[in-house]
Amino acid sequence: MNEQAPLFASNGRFARNILHFARALRAAGLPVGPARVVEALRAVEAVGVRSRQDLYWTLFAVFVNRQDQREIFDQCFHIFWRDPKILERLMRLLLPELAPDLQPQPEERALRRVAEAFAGPRGRGTDAGEEARPPEVERDAWMTWSDREQLRKKDFEQMTAEELALARREIERLALMLFAVPTRRFAPHPRGSRIDLRRSLRRSLRGGAAAIELVRRGPVVQPPPLVVLCDISGSMGRYSRMLLLFLHTLTGCRERVHSFVFGTRLTNITRYLRKRDVDAALERVGEVVQDWGGGTRIGRCLRQFNRLWSRRVLAQGAVVLLITDGLDRDAGRGLEAEVERLHKSARRLIWLNPLLRFDAYAPISKGARILIRHVDEFRSVHNLESLQQLAAALARDGIRRPADMARWLRMADRAEVDG
Repeated sequence: MNEQAPLFASNGRFARNILHFARALRAAGLPVGPARVVEALRAVEAVGVRSRQDLYWTLFAVFVNRQDQREIFDQCFHIFWRDPKILERLMRLLLPELAPDLQPQPEERALRRVAEAFAGPRGRGTDAGEEARPPEVERDAWMTWSDREQLRKKDFEQMTAEELALARREIERLALMLFAVPTRRFAPHPRGSRIDLRRSLRRSLRGGAAAIELVRRGPVVQPPPLVVLCDISGSMGRYSRMLLLFLHTLTGCRERVHSFVFGTRLTNITRYLRKRDVDAALERVGEVVQDWGGGTRIGRCLRQFNRLWSRRVLAQGAVVLLITDGLDRDAGRGLEAEVERLHKSARRLIWLNPLLRFDAYAPISKGARILIRHVDEFRSVHNLESLQQLAAALARDGIRRPADMARWLRMADRAEVDG
Protein backbone atom coordinates (compact mmCIF):
# COMPACT_ATOMS: atom_id res chain seq x y z
CA MET A 1 0.00 0.00 0.00
CA ASN A 2 2.91 2.37 0.60
CA GLU A 3 3.97 2.10 -3.02
CA GLN A 4 0.51 3.16 -4.22
CA ALA A 5 0.05 6.06 -1.80
CA PRO A 6 1.46 8.72 -4.18
CA LEU A 7 -1.28 7.88 -6.69
CA PHE A 8 -3.91 9.63 -4.56
CA ALA A 9 -1.83 12.23 -2.83
CA SER A 10 -3.33 15.67 -2.32
CA ASN A 11 -1.05 17.24 -4.90
CA GLY A 12 -1.41 14.38 -7.42
CA ARG A 13 -3.63 14.31 -10.47
CA PHE A 14 -4.23 10.58 -10.90
CA ALA A 15 -7.47 10.51 -8.90
CA ARG A 16 -8.66 13.62 -10.74
CA ASN A 17 -7.94 11.94 -14.07
CA ILE A 18 -10.02 8.92 -13.07
CA LEU A 19 -12.85 11.30 -12.15
CA HIS A 20 -12.63 13.00 -15.57
CA PHE A 21 -12.53 9.60 -17.26
CA ALA A 22 -15.72 8.59 -15.43
CA ARG A 23 -17.39 11.81 -16.58
CA ALA A 24 -16.41 11.02 -20.17
CA LEU A 25 -17.93 7.54 -19.85
CA ARG A 26 -21.13 9.04 -18.49
CA ALA A 27 -21.29 11.54 -21.35
CA ALA A 28 -20.84 8.67 -23.81
CA GLY A 29 -23.87 6.88 -22.40
CA LEU A 30 -22.63 4.56 -19.64
CA PRO A 31 -24.48 4.61 -16.29
CA VAL A 32 -21.61 5.94 -14.16
CA GLY A 33 -22.40 7.66 -10.87
CA PRO A 34 -20.45 8.87 -7.83
CA ALA A 35 -20.54 5.41 -6.24
CA ARG A 36 -18.85 3.90 -9.29
CA VAL A 37 -16.12 6.55 -9.14
CA VAL A 38 -15.41 5.74 -5.48
CA GLU A 39 -15.28 2.03 -6.32
CA ALA A 40 -12.85 2.75 -9.17
CA LEU A 41 -10.53 4.71 -6.89
CA ARG A 42 -10.57 1.93 -4.30
CA ALA A 43 -9.97 -0.72 -6.97
CA VAL A 44 -7.00 1.14 -8.48
CA GLU A 45 -5.55 1.70 -5.01
CA ALA A 46 -5.90 -2.01 -4.20
CA VAL A 47 -4.60 -3.39 -7.51
CA GLY A 48 -2.02 -0.74 -8.33
CA VAL A 49 -0.90 0.57 -11.70
CA ARG A 50 2.06 -1.49 -12.83
CA SER A 51 1.07 -1.37 -16.50
CA ARG A 52 -1.51 0.05 -18.86
CA GLN A 53 -3.21 -3.36 -19.01
CA ASP A 54 -3.66 -3.46 -15.22
CA LEU A 55 -5.34 -0.06 -15.28
CA TYR A 56 -7.58 -1.12 -18.19
CA TRP A 57 -8.92 -4.28 -16.55
CA THR A 58 -9.30 -2.61 -13.15
CA LEU A 59 -11.49 0.17 -14.56
CA PHE A 60 -13.23 -2.28 -16.86
CA ALA A 61 -14.32 -4.43 -13.91
CA VAL A 62 -15.87 -1.39 -12.21
CA PHE A 63 -17.49 0.57 -15.04
CA VAL A 64 -18.66 -2.18 -17.45
CA ASN A 65 -21.49 -4.52 -16.50
CA ARG A 66 -23.03 -5.30 -19.89
CA GLN A 67 -21.59 -6.59 -23.12
CA ASP A 68 -22.86 -3.68 -25.22
CA GLN A 69 -20.89 -1.21 -23.05
CA ARG A 70 -17.50 -2.72 -23.83
CA GLU A 71 -17.00 -1.01 -27.19
CA ILE A 72 -17.72 2.43 -25.75
CA PHE A 73 -15.43 1.78 -22.79
CA ASP A 74 -12.59 0.61 -25.07
CA GLN A 75 -12.79 3.71 -27.24
CA CYS A 76 -12.99 6.09 -24.26
CA PHE A 77 -10.07 4.36 -22.54
CA HIS A 78 -7.78 4.47 -25.58
CA ILE A 79 -8.63 8.11 -26.26
CA PHE A 80 -8.40 9.35 -22.68
CA TRP A 81 -5.25 7.43 -21.82
CA ARG A 82 -3.49 8.52 -25.01
CA ASP A 83 -3.79 6.09 -27.92
CA PRO A 84 -2.42 8.16 -30.85
CA LYS A 85 -4.16 6.25 -33.64
CA ILE A 86 -7.64 6.48 -32.20
CA LEU A 87 -7.08 10.10 -31.18
CA GLU A 88 -6.18 10.88 -34.79
CA ARG A 89 -9.40 9.28 -35.97
CA LEU A 90 -11.31 11.25 -33.35
CA MET A 91 -9.89 14.54 -34.60
CA ARG A 92 -10.97 13.68 -38.13
CA LEU A 93 -14.51 13.29 -36.86
CA LEU A 94 -14.47 16.71 -35.19
CA LEU A 95 -13.22 18.55 -38.30
CA PRO A 96 -15.77 20.08 -40.70
CA GLU A 97 -16.93 17.80 -43.48
CA LEU A 98 -15.77 18.96 -46.90
CA ALA A 99 -17.56 16.23 -48.85
CA PRO A 100 -21.14 15.91 -47.52
CA ASP A 101 -22.02 13.21 -50.04
CA LEU A 102 -19.45 10.79 -48.63
CA GLN A 103 -20.67 8.45 -45.88
CA PRO A 104 -18.47 7.91 -42.80
CA GLN A 105 -16.68 4.62 -42.49
CA PRO A 106 -18.17 2.00 -40.16
CA GLU A 107 -15.36 2.38 -37.62
CA GLU A 108 -15.90 6.16 -37.61
CA ARG A 109 -19.59 5.69 -36.88
CA ALA A 110 -18.71 3.70 -33.79
CA LEU A 111 -16.52 6.54 -32.54
CA ARG A 112 -19.10 9.30 -32.98
CA ARG A 113 -20.70 8.87 -29.55
CA VAL A 114 -17.27 8.92 -27.91
CA ALA A 115 -16.23 11.90 -30.03
CA GLU A 116 -19.18 13.93 -28.77
CA ALA A 117 -18.35 12.96 -25.18
CA PHE A 118 -14.78 14.29 -25.51
CA ALA A 119 -15.70 17.31 -27.63
CA GLY A 120 -17.28 19.16 -24.71
CA PRO A 121 -19.30 22.35 -25.13
CA ARG A 122 -18.82 23.87 -28.52
CA GLY A 123 -18.67 27.46 -29.56
CA ARG A 124 -16.13 28.64 -26.96
CA GLY A 125 -14.61 32.02 -27.54
CA THR A 126 -10.98 32.97 -27.29
CA ASP A 127 -11.44 34.98 -24.09
CA ALA A 128 -11.54 33.03 -20.82
CA GLY A 129 -15.02 32.70 -19.34
CA GLU A 130 -16.72 34.18 -22.42
CA GLU A 131 -18.56 32.42 -25.19
CA ALA A 132 -18.36 33.59 -28.74
CA ARG A 133 -21.72 34.60 -30.11
CA PRO A 134 -22.30 32.94 -33.46
CA PRO A 135 -23.57 35.21 -36.19
CA GLU A 136 -27.26 35.09 -36.82
CA VAL A 137 -27.95 33.30 -40.07
CA GLU A 138 -31.39 32.96 -41.58
CA ARG A 139 -31.99 29.83 -43.61
CA ASP A 140 -34.84 28.88 -45.82
CA ALA A 141 -36.41 25.64 -44.51
CA TRP A 142 -38.54 25.07 -47.59
CA MET A 143 -38.51 21.44 -48.78
CA THR A 144 -36.38 20.28 -45.83
CA TRP A 145 -36.98 17.72 -43.09
CA SER A 146 -37.15 18.36 -39.37
CA ASP A 147 -34.73 16.73 -36.94
CA ARG A 148 -37.51 14.54 -35.62
CA GLU A 149 -38.36 13.28 -39.10
CA GLN A 150 -34.71 12.47 -39.78
CA LEU A 151 -34.49 10.66 -36.45
CA ARG A 152 -37.44 8.44 -37.38
CA LYS A 153 -35.68 7.26 -40.53
CA LYS A 154 -32.13 7.02 -39.17
CA ASP A 155 -30.62 3.62 -38.52
CA PHE A 156 -29.96 2.73 -34.87
CA GLU A 157 -26.43 1.75 -35.86
CA GLN A 158 -25.64 5.28 -37.12
CA MET A 159 -27.13 7.25 -34.21
CA THR A 160 -25.02 9.38 -31.93
CA ALA A 161 -25.35 9.40 -28.14
CA GLU A 162 -27.75 12.35 -28.20
CA GLU A 163 -29.84 10.78 -30.95
CA LEU A 164 -29.98 7.48 -29.05
CA ALA A 165 -31.30 9.35 -26.01
CA LEU A 166 -33.99 11.01 -28.15
CA ALA A 167 -34.85 7.66 -29.75
CA ARG A 168 -35.15 6.13 -26.31
CA ARG A 169 -37.71 8.74 -25.28
CA GLU A 170 -39.63 8.20 -28.51
CA ILE A 171 -39.74 4.46 -27.87
CA GLU A 172 -40.98 5.04 -24.31
CA ARG A 173 -43.84 7.15 -25.72
CA LEU A 174 -44.67 4.57 -28.38
CA ALA A 175 -48.34 3.56 -28.05
CA LEU A 176 -48.96 -0.09 -28.85
CA MET A 177 -52.59 -1.02 -29.41
CA LEU A 178 -52.94 -4.75 -29.91
CA PHE A 179 -56.08 -6.00 -31.65
CA ALA A 180 -58.71 -7.68 -29.45
CA VAL A 181 -60.14 -11.17 -29.98
CA PRO A 182 -63.11 -12.92 -28.32
CA THR A 183 -62.31 -15.42 -25.57
CA ARG A 184 -64.23 -18.37 -24.11
CA ARG A 185 -65.38 -16.36 -21.12
CA PHE A 186 -68.71 -14.54 -21.08
CA ALA A 187 -69.82 -11.34 -19.35
CA PRO A 188 -73.12 -9.37 -19.19
CA HIS A 189 -73.77 -7.59 -22.45
CA PRO A 190 -76.91 -5.62 -23.47
CA ARG A 191 -76.96 -7.18 -26.96
CA GLY A 192 -75.30 -10.51 -26.23
CA SER A 193 -76.05 -13.63 -28.21
CA ARG A 194 -76.69 -15.81 -25.14
CA ILE A 195 -79.22 -15.57 -22.31
CA ASP A 196 -77.92 -15.66 -18.74
CA LEU A 197 -80.57 -17.80 -17.04
CA ARG A 198 -79.19 -17.42 -13.53
CA ARG A 199 -79.13 -13.62 -13.64
CA SER A 200 -82.52 -13.55 -15.33
CA LEU A 201 -84.15 -15.62 -12.54
CA ARG A 202 -82.51 -13.55 -9.81
CA ARG A 203 -83.76 -10.33 -11.34
CA SER A 204 -87.30 -11.73 -11.76
CA LEU A 205 -87.51 -12.57 -8.01
CA ARG A 206 -87.15 -8.90 -7.14
CA GLY A 207 -90.48 -8.14 -8.80
CA GLY A 208 -92.34 -11.17 -7.48
CA ALA A 209 -91.65 -13.27 -10.58
CA ALA A 210 -94.53 -11.60 -12.36
CA ALA A 211 -92.36 -10.81 -15.32
CA ILE A 212 -89.03 -12.23 -16.37
CA GLU A 213 -86.54 -9.79 -17.87
CA LEU A 214 -83.99 -11.60 -19.93
CA VAL A 215 -80.36 -10.79 -19.18
CA ARG A 216 -77.96 -11.37 -22.05
CA ARG A 217 -74.26 -12.05 -22.08
CA GLY A 218 -71.53 -11.98 -24.69
CA PRO A 219 -67.95 -13.20 -25.03
CA VAL A 220 -65.19 -11.24 -23.27
CA VAL A 221 -62.95 -9.46 -25.77
CA GLN A 222 -59.28 -8.84 -24.91
CA PRO A 223 -55.94 -8.65 -26.72
CA PRO A 224 -54.12 -11.95 -27.23
CA PRO A 225 -50.81 -12.66 -25.47
CA LEU A 226 -47.66 -11.30 -27.08
CA VAL A 227 -44.49 -13.42 -27.10
CA VAL A 228 -41.17 -11.90 -28.20
CA LEU A 229 -38.07 -13.97 -29.07
CA CYS A 230 -35.10 -11.61 -29.53
CA ASP A 231 -31.69 -12.58 -30.92
CA ILE A 232 -28.78 -11.10 -28.92
CA SER A 233 -25.90 -12.63 -30.86
CA GLY A 234 -22.87 -10.69 -32.07
CA SER A 235 -24.43 -9.87 -35.44
CA MET A 236 -27.43 -8.30 -33.65
CA GLY A 237 -25.37 -6.43 -31.07
CA ARG A 238 -25.92 -2.99 -32.62
CA TYR A 239 -29.69 -3.29 -32.21
CA SER A 240 -29.95 -5.31 -29.01
CA ARG A 241 -30.16 -2.35 -26.60
CA MET A 242 -32.82 -0.49 -28.59
CA LEU A 243 -34.85 -3.67 -29.01
CA LEU A 244 -34.66 -4.31 -25.28
CA LEU A 245 -35.97 -0.79 -24.72
CA PHE A 246 -38.82 -1.65 -27.07
CA LEU A 247 -39.50 -4.86 -25.10
CA HIS A 248 -39.51 -2.86 -21.86
CA THR A 249 -42.10 -0.52 -23.37
CA LEU A 250 -44.22 -3.48 -24.49
CA THR A 251 -44.09 -5.03 -21.03
CA GLY A 252 -45.10 -1.74 -19.41
CA CYS A 253 -48.13 -1.01 -21.62
CA ARG A 254 -49.48 -4.56 -22.06
CA GLU A 255 -50.53 -7.14 -19.48
CA ARG A 256 -49.65 -10.45 -21.11
CA VAL A 257 -46.23 -9.95 -22.68
CA HIS A 258 -43.58 -12.67 -22.46
CA SER A 259 -40.02 -11.75 -23.51
CA PHE A 260 -37.19 -14.16 -24.28
CA VAL A 261 -33.66 -13.57 -25.55
CA PHE A 262 -31.50 -16.19 -27.20
CA GLY A 263 -28.03 -16.66 -28.60
CA THR A 264 -26.61 -20.06 -27.86
CA ARG A 265 -29.23 -20.60 -25.12
CA LEU A 266 -32.71 -19.35 -24.26
CA THR A 267 -33.33 -16.96 -21.35
CA ASN A 268 -36.68 -15.74 -20.04
CA ILE A 269 -36.37 -12.03 -19.11
CA THR A 270 -40.07 -11.22 -18.60
CA ARG A 271 -39.84 -10.70 -14.84
CA TYR A 272 -36.83 -8.37 -15.14
CA LEU A 273 -38.47 -6.12 -17.74
CA ARG A 274 -41.39 -5.47 -15.40
CA LYS A 275 -39.27 -3.06 -13.37
CA ARG A 276 -40.37 0.52 -13.95
CA ASP A 277 -36.84 1.87 -14.09
CA VAL A 278 -35.57 0.93 -17.54
CA ASP A 279 -31.91 1.27 -16.54
CA ALA A 280 -32.37 -1.06 -13.58
CA ALA A 281 -34.25 -3.51 -15.78
CA LEU A 282 -31.57 -3.58 -18.48
CA GLU A 283 -28.82 -3.86 -15.87
CA ARG A 284 -30.54 -6.88 -14.37
CA VAL A 285 -30.96 -8.43 -17.82
CA GLY A 286 -27.25 -7.92 -18.49
CA GLU A 287 -26.41 -9.78 -15.28
CA VAL A 288 -28.70 -12.72 -16.03
CA VAL A 289 -27.97 -13.29 -19.72
CA GLN A 290 -24.75 -15.25 -20.14
CA ASP A 291 -24.50 -15.59 -23.95
CA TRP A 292 -24.59 -11.93 -24.93
CA GLY A 293 -22.78 -11.13 -28.17
CA GLY A 294 -21.86 -14.74 -28.98
CA GLY A 295 -23.03 -17.10 -31.67
CA THR A 296 -26.58 -18.05 -32.64
CA ARG A 297 -28.23 -21.45 -32.48
CA ILE A 298 -31.77 -20.70 -33.57
CA GLY A 299 -32.94 -24.29 -33.96
CA ARG A 300 -31.71 -25.36 -30.53
CA CYS A 301 -33.20 -22.30 -28.80
CA LEU A 302 -36.57 -22.72 -30.53
CA ARG A 303 -36.57 -26.37 -29.53
CA GLN A 304 -36.03 -25.35 -25.92
CA PHE A 305 -38.85 -22.81 -26.17
CA ASN A 306 -41.28 -25.30 -27.74
CA ARG A 307 -40.46 -27.94 -25.14
CA LEU A 308 -40.51 -25.78 -21.99
CA TRP A 309 -42.53 -22.63 -22.65
CA SER A 310 -44.91 -23.03 -25.61
CA ARG A 311 -47.81 -24.53 -23.63
CA ARG A 312 -47.47 -21.85 -20.95
CA VAL A 313 -47.28 -18.69 -23.06
CA LEU A 314 -48.82 -19.58 -26.44
CA ALA A 315 -52.33 -20.18 -25.09
CA GLN A 316 -55.33 -18.25 -26.44
CA GLY A 317 -53.76 -17.56 -29.83
CA ALA A 318 -50.61 -15.64 -28.93
CA VAL A 319 -48.83 -13.39 -31.43
CA VAL A 320 -45.12 -14.21 -31.72
CA LEU A 321 -42.41 -11.70 -32.72
CA LEU A 322 -39.21 -13.43 -33.85
CA ILE A 323 -36.39 -10.84 -33.95
CA THR A 324 -33.29 -12.24 -35.66
CA ASP A 325 -31.18 -11.80 -38.77
CA GLY A 326 -31.40 -15.51 -39.62
CA LEU A 327 -27.65 -16.12 -39.36
CA ASP A 328 -27.46 -19.53 -37.69
CA ARG A 329 -24.30 -21.06 -36.28
CA ASP A 330 -25.68 -24.58 -36.80
CA ALA A 331 -26.50 -23.88 -40.48
CA GLY A 332 -30.21 -24.51 -39.98
CA ARG A 333 -29.86 -27.93 -38.36
CA GLY A 334 -33.14 -28.80 -36.61
CA LEU A 335 -34.66 -25.42 -37.45
CA GLU A 336 -37.27 -26.60 -39.97
CA ALA A 337 -39.31 -28.71 -37.53
CA GLU A 338 -39.08 -26.23 -34.64
CA VAL A 339 -40.13 -23.12 -36.55
CA GLU A 340 -42.96 -25.08 -38.17
CA ARG A 341 -44.22 -26.13 -34.75
CA LEU A 342 -43.93 -22.55 -33.52
CA HIS A 343 -45.89 -21.29 -36.50
CA LYS A 344 -48.70 -23.78 -35.95
CA SER A 345 -48.91 -22.95 -32.24
CA ALA A 346 -49.15 -19.17 -32.69
CA ARG A 347 -51.96 -17.04 -34.00
CA ARG A 348 -49.48 -15.02 -36.05
CA LEU A 349 -45.71 -15.35 -36.47
CA ILE A 350 -43.94 -12.14 -37.47
CA TRP A 351 -40.25 -12.18 -38.38
CA LEU A 352 -38.39 -8.92 -37.70
CA ASN A 353 -35.04 -8.71 -39.48
CA PRO A 354 -32.77 -5.61 -39.37
CA LEU A 355 -31.03 -6.78 -42.57
CA LEU A 356 -34.22 -6.02 -44.47
CA ARG A 357 -33.20 -2.35 -44.45
CA PHE A 358 -30.94 -3.11 -47.43
CA ASP A 359 -32.70 -2.97 -50.79
CA ALA A 360 -30.58 -5.80 -52.16
CA TYR A 361 -31.32 -8.16 -49.28
CA ALA A 362 -32.01 -11.78 -50.18
CA PRO A 363 -32.59 -14.76 -47.83
CA ILE A 364 -29.42 -16.58 -48.87
CA SER A 365 -28.31 -18.12 -45.54
CA LYS A 366 -29.68 -21.52 -44.58
CA GLY A 367 -31.51 -20.20 -41.55
CA ALA A 368 -33.15 -17.36 -43.47
CA ARG A 369 -34.32 -19.72 -46.22
CA ILE A 370 -36.05 -21.90 -43.63
CA LEU A 371 -37.62 -19.05 -41.65
CA ILE A 372 -39.05 -17.26 -44.68
CA ARG A 373 -41.25 -20.27 -45.49
CA HIS A 374 -42.90 -20.46 -42.06
CA VAL A 375 -43.73 -16.85 -41.16
CA ASP A 376 -46.86 -14.82 -41.75
CA GLU A 377 -45.17 -11.43 -42.04
CA PHE A 378 -41.62 -10.30 -42.74
CA ARG A 379 -40.66 -6.81 -41.53
CA SER A 380 -37.60 -4.70 -40.88
CA VAL A 381 -36.67 -3.41 -37.43
CA HIS A 382 -33.80 -0.94 -37.63
CA ASN A 383 -35.19 2.53 -36.85
CA LEU A 384 -38.07 4.32 -35.16
CA GLU A 385 -40.19 4.32 -38.28
CA SER A 386 -40.03 0.53 -38.54
CA LEU A 387 -41.07 0.19 -34.87
CA GLN A 388 -44.03 2.51 -35.47
CA GLN A 389 -45.05 0.49 -38.51
CA LEU A 390 -44.82 -2.66 -36.42
CA ALA A 391 -47.10 -1.10 -33.79
CA ALA A 392 -49.62 -0.26 -36.51
CA ALA A 393 -49.45 -3.83 -37.87
CA LEU A 394 -50.10 -5.30 -34.43
CA ALA A 395 -53.18 -3.07 -34.02
CA ARG A 396 -55.04 -4.82 -36.83
CA ASP A 397 -56.40 -8.34 -36.85
CA GLY A 398 -55.75 -10.70 -39.70
CA ILE A 399 -52.66 -11.65 -41.65
CA ARG A 400 -51.46 -9.36 -44.43
CA ARG A 401 -48.47 -10.85 -46.16
CA PRO A 402 -46.18 -8.22 -47.68
CA ALA A 403 -46.19 -7.76 -51.43
CA ASP A 404 -42.51 -8.70 -51.60
CA MET A 405 -43.05 -12.02 -49.80
CA ALA A 406 -43.46 -13.91 -53.09
CA ARG A 407 -40.24 -12.39 -54.41
CA TRP A 408 -38.33 -13.39 -51.27
CA LEU A 409 -39.71 -16.91 -51.50
CA ARG A 410 -38.48 -17.17 -55.08
CA MET A 411 -35.05 -15.92 -53.96
CA ALA A 412 -34.99 -18.53 -51.22
CA ASP A 413 -35.91 -21.29 -53.68
CA ARG A 414 -33.26 -20.12 -56.11
CA ALA A 415 -30.63 -20.02 -53.34
CA GLU A 416 -31.68 -23.54 -52.29
CA VAL A 417 -31.16 -24.82 -55.82
CA ASP A 418 -27.81 -23.05 -56.21
CA GLY A 419 -26.63 -24.23 -52.81
